[in-house]
Amino acid sequence: MPWLDQILLFFISLIANIFSAFAGGGAGLIQFPVLIFLGLPFSIALATHKLASVALGVGATIRNLQTHRLNPGLVLNIVLYGVPGVILGANIILFVPDRNAEISLGILTITLGIYSILKPSLGLSPSQRELTKAQKVLGGCVLFFIGILNGSLTSGTGLFVTLWLIRWYGLDYKLAVAHTLILVGLFWNGSGAITLGLLAQIQWTWLPALLLGSLLGGFIGAHLAIIKGNKWIKRSYETITILVGIKLIY
Repeated sequence: MPWLDQILLFFISLIANIFSAFAGGGAGLIQFPVLIFLGLPFSIALATHKLASVALGVGATIRNLQTHRLNPGLVLNIVLYGVPGVILGANIILFVPDRNAEISLGILTITLGIYSILKPSLGLSPSQRELTKAQKVLGGCVLFFIGILNGSLTSGTGLFVTLWLIRWYGLDYKLAVAHTLILVGLFWNGSGAITLGLLAQIQWTWLPALLLGSLLGGFIGAHLAIIKGNKWIKRSYETITILVGIKLIY
C-alpha cells in the first residue's frame, strides 16, 4: 500500500476509534466501509477490521485502568458468555447472506438511541443492584446473543453491550463504556479476529496504520470520556447509535 494511503488509513482509523471509545462502540461505522472502498473483499475487510479493533481495546484499557476499577463478577460474565457467542457468529457470517441481518440490526440500533433519548436520567448515575441467579443467567444469555452479532457483523455491537450494562446491571455511562471498551475490545474482538483469521485472509500490509490509529484513538477517546462525564457520553452514545443504525440500513 502506498504511503499516502497508509497515512489516510491511519487518520480514518484514529477518528473512528476516538468516537468509538468516547461513545462505547461504533468504530466500524467509518473504518470497515473504508476498507471495502479501498478494495478489500468483505471477508478480508471484516477479519482485518476485527484484528485492528483489538488495538482500540488496548488503548482504552491503558487509560481506563488508571481511573476505573472493573467489577470482577461482571467481567467474568461478559467474557464467559460473550466470547462463545463471538466465535459462533464469526463462523456463521462467512456462509450466510447478511443484508437482512444488517437492516434488522440497523433498526434495532436506532431504537437504542431513541430509548436513551426518551430516558433522560438513564446512565447518568449508577444504580447497581443485587441480581438473582436467574437474572444473572438471563443477563449472560443476552450477552451471548450480542456476542453472536459482534462476531458476525461489523458495526455497533459494542453499543448494545454498553446499554445492556446500564439497563440490566445498573452501571452509569462512564463505567459501562470502560467495561465495553476493555472487555469487548480485547476479549470479544480478539477471539473474533483469531476465528476470522483462521477462516479468512487478513490484509497484513494494511495493519500498521490501522493498529496505530486504533491504539491512539482508543486512548484519546477513553480520556475524553473520563474528563467529560456521563452527560457528554450519553449524548455521543445517542448520536452514534442513530448514525450506525442508518449506516447499516442504507
